[in-house]
Amino acid sequence: MLNYIKSNMLINRPGAIIIFLLLSCSCSSGHKEISTDDRYYLNFDSAAHLHSYLNDTIRNSHRINLLSAHRGGAGKELPENSLETFENTLKYTYSIIEVDPRYSKDSVIVLHHDKTLDRTTTGTGLVSDYTYEELQKLFLRDIDGNVTPFKIPTLEEALKWAKGKSVLVLDKKDVSVEDRLRAVEECDAEANAIIMAYTFEEARHCYVMNKDVMMQIFINNQDKVLEFDNIGVPWKNVIVFVTHEIPESPELFNMINSRGSTCVVGTSRTLDKELMQHDDENIAEIRSKYESIHKMGAGIIETDVPVNLSKLITTN
Repeated sequence: MLNYIKSNMLINRPGAIIIFLLLSCSCSSGHKEISTDDRYYLNFDSAAHLHSYLNDTIRNSHRINLLSAHRGGAGKELPENSLETFENTLKYTYSIIEVDPRYSKDSVIVLHHDKTLDRTTTGTGLVSDYTYEELQKLFLRDIDGNVTPFKIPTLEEALKWAKGKSVLVLDKKDVSVEDRLRAVEECDAEANAIIMAYTFEEARHCYVMNKDVMMQIFINNQDKVLEFDNIGVPWKNVIVFVTHEIPESPELFNMINSRGSTCVVGTSRTLDKELMQHDDENIAEIRSKYESIHKMGAGIIETDVPVNLSKLITTN
């Protein structure tokens, strides 16, 4: 079953009252531990429980109940795609974590968004021109370009980290759906991973290889819903990214939700920018815009600023 792991305390925040529970967690590997850390951990003991949580609990919630931290939720002194940043996000909110797998020169899958190292590390050039050992000599930069003490993690390290804590949403970049699925299987992490499928053919291929794996697919119109009905992948195996824009109509969301799948809306290109530039006079208006996305039918909001957003809306 799903366990929420929290220290035994009550916290008040703007727009939210969060009750923390102290529970034992049972990871899919059979490992058990008691967490006393102040963290919002999600723990699933099977892929079936992950499916049920995302497409029943979240879809039927009466409030924004889950965030997806885009690239982990980077900030000052917190680089994107780093385990340290993931942990920081979970200090503030329940969140799944969107990450970006890429290959090193020697075929180690690491987490790094850009093709090149220049923006987010102390290195230069292509990620794929460096061996894993060479990449480990570099340090990650935060969103302001400042050097941190943190290193580029491997996908394997991230999947192991996620057990008993969160769920990784694995973007594609230059790593095929087959190789991402293989990494998940090798880490016994079907309960801790969602694989992005950019085409319905990728989704079908992934499902044929592993009928337990959870996927994120992309549907932006009603015709695509009808097309997905016929590809042979159950709706319970997917969550659906609908749009990066503020929705204007609930019709598409209703079609997806009625089939038993949860909708995702990204706010990194829209409301997140308003949130980071807000003043006291318009904060209520911004909060209502986020809440309107949920009322439209989205169960998950993908955001660049999960920490800031968690202080604005209720996410427990």
